[in-house]
Amino acid sequence: MEKQRLVLVGNGMAGVRCIEEILALAPERFDITIIGSEPHPNYNRIMLSKVLQGDTGIEDIVTHDWSWYRERGINLLTGETVVGLDRAGRTVSTDRGRVISYDKLILATGSLPFMLPLPGADKPGVTAFRDIKDCETMIEAAAGYRKAAVIGGGLLGLEAARGLLNLGMEVDVVHINGYLMERQLDTESGTMLQRELERQGMRFLLEKQTERIYGRKRAEGLQFRDGSKAAADLIVMAVGVRPNVKLAQTGGLEVNRAIVVNDRMETSEAGIYAVGECAEHRGMVYGLVAPLYEQGKVLAKAICGEETPGYKGSILYSQLKVSGVEVFSAGEIRDNEVDTCLKQYNGIKGTYKKVTVKNGRIAGAVLFGDSSEGSKWLNYIKQGADAKVLDEEAAAGAGGSGLDAAAALKDTDTVCSCNSVTKGTIISAVMEERLETVEEVKACTRASGSCGGCKPLVEAVLRYALEHADEAGAGGQPPMCGCTGLSDGQAREAIRSGGWAGAEEAMAALGWNELHGCKVCRPAIRYYTAVFGREYSIGGGEKLADGSIVLSPRFYGGVVDARQLRRLAELMEQYEVPLAKLSADGGLDLLGLSPELAGEMKPLLPEAVRTASYGHPIGPVATCRGLGYEEGAIQDSVRLGAELEKRVAGLEQPAPVRIAVSSSPLHPSGTLSKDIGLVGVPEGYELYVGGQDGRLLREGELLCTGLSAEGAVDMTAALLMLYRETAAYGERVHAWVERQGIIQLREMLFDPDLRSGLLARLGLMMERLSVNDKQPASAAMVR
Repeated sequence: MEKQRLVLVGNGMAGVRCIEEILALAPERFDITIIGSEPHPNYNRIMLSKVLQGDTGIEDIVTHDWSWYRERGINLLTGETVVGLDRAGRTVSTDRGRVISYDKLILATGSLPFMLPLPGADKPGVTAFRDIKDCETMIEAAAGYRKAAVIGGGLLGLEAARGLLNLGMEVDVVHINGYLMERQLDTESGTMLQRELERQGMRFLLEKQTERIYGRKRAEGLQFRDGSKAAADLIVMAVGVRPNVKLAQTGGLEVNRAIVVNDRMETSEAGIYAVGECAEHRGMVYGLVAPLYEQGKVLAKAICGEETPGYKGSILYSQLKVSGVEVFSAGEIRDNEVDTCLKQYNGIKGTYKKVTVKNGRIAGAVLFGDSSEGSKWLNYIKQGADAKVLDEEAAAGAGGSGLDAAAALKDTDTVCSCNSVTKGTIISAVMEERLETVEEVKACTRASGSCGGCKPLVEAVLRYALEHADEAGAGGQPPMCGCTGLSDGQAREAIRSGGWAGAEEAMAALGWNELHGCKVCRPAIRYYTAVFGREYSIGGGEKLADGSIVLSPRFYGGVVDARQLRRLAELMEQYEVPLAKLSADGGLDLLGLSPELAGEMKPLLPEAVRTASYGHPIGPVATCRGLGYEEGAIQDSVRLGAELEKRVAGLEQPAPVRIAVSSSPLHPSGTLSKDIGLVGVPEGYELYVGGQDGRLLREGELLCTGLSAEGAVDMTAALLMLYRETAAYGERVHAWVERQGIIQLREMLFDPDLRSGLLARLGLMMERLSVNDKQPASAAMVR
């Protein structure tokens, strides 16, 4: 078979990572040509600040040396810029007069530094900070001049300033805002960072707007709009970047802020793709490593003809060191964007933590001075974790060593977000490959191989794995926590066969070191004993931090009638409910009740109460307006949603589960982005599983088609029971689907004996719950 000609324009991190993914999928399919403007092989641009600071040589940041290209038969052209794109002739032309044909073309042209259009910006002594050449310019200037000014108080500007200080220059950082790194930090952490950097020798000119660069033959300083001046022999502009789209524009591709691409990273022209900082996906342009690598994986599958759900977008986060200070930021951190927040400040250690909450969920986090908990909070944000985890964290005590942070992570939690490496992946690699150093872990798994911000946590996971190597079970997994020598899977299987009635009974029988366990194992064992033990229980309402109870009446399928509303209003007046509020999932929460009043009120509510006693209850099933009311409706989504909700009400899960039913393939309920989605089609219903619409965006995978309404309820109920019994505690549906594999899930659920067994166990459990729920409220409280 004749090889296809694949041309990559751009020899940077995103493009070359995509080529790696392509070679892994189809090593013999393409003749590959890579064209790069810089005279270097691919290097880690994130580490340029280390080169400037003198900590690292240029050769040390090269990620793919010349031999890497030769060994893979890649034709690498360096120091050459592509200046023309002929879509009709399927060729690109370079500034050296070379014309190169392609069958498939990837544009990874990256971005260009934004240079402020100031008078005098073209003078010698003015530079950007973007590539190796800029580093060399700054190092050369530092050898002959004394004063430097950096325009821009973001990450790049501060890294440039730190490097110039190391080179012996006096440095002023000019910033238009009132505090530093305003995109990643809040006022408190930005001010703390400024104080620390001032101790290191930096000087700051905040809320200054540069009007011009003055000087005769070369730059001599800055003049600001307020009339003040700052002398400088070297001026570094670090005010941001702009996507490099010139080639795409001249070639007639669709361009907005950047080159517009679809979910397969394909541009407006078939066979031409874009990836990295030059690509615009659903209105977003990403500049962080993790999203660019995620794009590269999708693009590789698309080019190789592999099935892919496509790229859905990425969470934005930063975990880095700024002049030796650890900083982490993720999610929504502005006070005006969230409902409330938790702040912790330690002036002695110089640390600060802020965790934001929105709609009762963890929405964002800022860590300053100690970022060891960064991966934990990033996972909470991705999961949309309930704000009650803040109470659990407080109960467990603040602080702790890096080993504590490693132990607290679940195997499915991400450690290196740039390369999507989980704790479990690192643990398995350490055990199976007998790894002993962080460098070996990086070489084997890529963890800490990009921005390096996760290196302390990678080291802690490595140490944790090595310390527990002798205790690891047959699967090569260490104990779930320090309370036991059993891994999570071993504990789950032991409880499945042991039949203990409660968590403490199970922990005692299994030789737990701590009678009541810890924050890591206690909720997991409580869940496993409830699922596999002799008894089921139901809670009397969720208990809040202030000791009050929240009751949440259930309205199946989101449908409520006048009788129910009237009865609910009467009860709210009778019991003087302090606050009734619609929840984020569309339910109704009655807040502020004392335990006594909640116990009296619960049996009188018009419908059963959603409540958790050991796991996560299934929330309301979201439905669209349905037949007769929803445009394009094919099936009765409202009726199906109500039937499904009645079938699984009270079925607690290892992690939050959201379900939606749409009346048509237009997905009016957002079914593709829910954990489970049922979609009405002319033949009946399609069932999708594993979607996620938080900051981690993922489209659900098609599990089966052609289901009747009754079959859809049965199949979904069986799926939930299978997830309940085989997932690890805290493992989200999308992670479980990835681990199990969609093919294996189909095989299991289409096995009539297995499916019948799942539904039989569900029926038995619901009978027990029904009996329990009819008892007085005090008897139904969690023991």
